Amino acid sequence: MSAAYLVRGALIALAWLAVVNAAATMAVVIAAPRVSRGRGAERSAAVWLSLRLLPSAASLLFVAVLFIPSYFRYEPRELGEGVDVTLASLALVSAVVVGTAVARGIASWRRASRRTRAWIASARPIALAGAPIDAYEIPIAAPFMALTGVARPRLVLTRGVVDALTPEELRASVAHEVGHWRARDNLKRLAMRAAPDFLFATRAASAIESRWAAAAEHAADRRAGADAHTRCALASALVKVAKLTPPPTPLSDPISTLVDGGEVASRVRRLLDDAERPRSQPRWRVPLAALAIAAPLAAAYAPLLRIVHEATELLVNALP
Repeated sequence: MSAAYLVRGALIALAWLAVVNAAATMAVVIAAPRVSRGRGAERSAAVWLSLRLLPSAASLLFVAVLFIPSYFRYEPRELGEGVDVTLASLALVSAVVVGTAVARGIASWRRASRRTRAWIASARPIALAGAPIDAYEIPIAAPFMALTGVARPRLVLTRGVVDALTPEELRASVAHEVGHWRARDNLKRLAMRAAPDFLFATRAASAIESRWAAAAEHAADRRAGADAHTRCALASALVKVAKLTPPPTPLSDPISTLVDGGEVASRVRRLLDDAERPRSQPRWRVPLAALAIAAPLAAAYAPLLRIVHEATELLVNALP
C-alpha cells in the first residue's frame, strides 16, 4: 500500500466530509424553522441537540462507516491518478472546518475552566442537601448558582443566593442543577461548540442552540420538581433570582446556570401548572428503535459500500 494511495484516500475523505456536511447543513437550515412552528417550543432538548449536531455527525459517520471501508475494498492499490487542485482545495476547506471546530472547543473549555478557577479561588466548600457533587460558596452578594465542569462537575453558588432563598427553595434549586449534571448538559454545550460543521456560521445554529438551552432548562425543572411542593419552591426561587440579577447572557461555554436559557416566565408557568406531568417513555424504546434502524442498514451494508464507491468516482470525476 503506497503513500500516494493513502494520501489520495485522505484527501477524498476530507472532500466527502465537506460535501456531506454542506448538504446536511442546508437540510438543517431549511428544516429548523419548520420544526419551530406549532409545537416547536415544546419539543424536547434531544430534538434540538440532534438538529444542531446533525451536519457534523452525518459527515463523520459517512466518512468513517461508508467511505473509508469502500475505499479500501474497491479502490485499486496501483493508482495512476494524481491529485488535482480542486480536490486538494476541497480537502483543505474541510480540514480548516475541523481545525476551527477543535480550536473553538478548546477555547470554550479553557474559558469555562478559567472562570471556574476564579470563582473557586475565593470560595469555601459548603454542604448542600441533595447535592451529590462538590459545592462551593462565593462571598458575593449577587445571587448566582451554576454547574461548572464536564469531567469534574462542581456546583458554585454565592452567599447572595443562600441568603435570598429559603431552605426549600435552595434545595429545589440544587435539584435543578443536579438535573443538568445527570443529563450531561455541560458536555452537550461543549459538543455543540466544537461541532465541525458549516452550520456554526449560520443564524440557524444560534436559534437551535437557544431552543436547546430553553428546552434543557425545562427538562432540568421537570427532574427537580418531583412533587407540587418542590415545583412551587423552584418557581419561587427562579422569580427571586431573576428579579435580583440582570437579564442573563446565554452561555455557549460548558456552564449551566439557574436562570440560563431565558424564558423564566414560561418555566414558572409550567412549574405551577397542576396538569398531570407527562410520563417518561420506557427506556427500552430508544434501543429498540435503534435496532429497527440498524438491522436493515446492516443487511444493505455491502451494496452501500459499492454505491459509495461509485458515488466517489462521480464526485472525483465531476470536480473541475
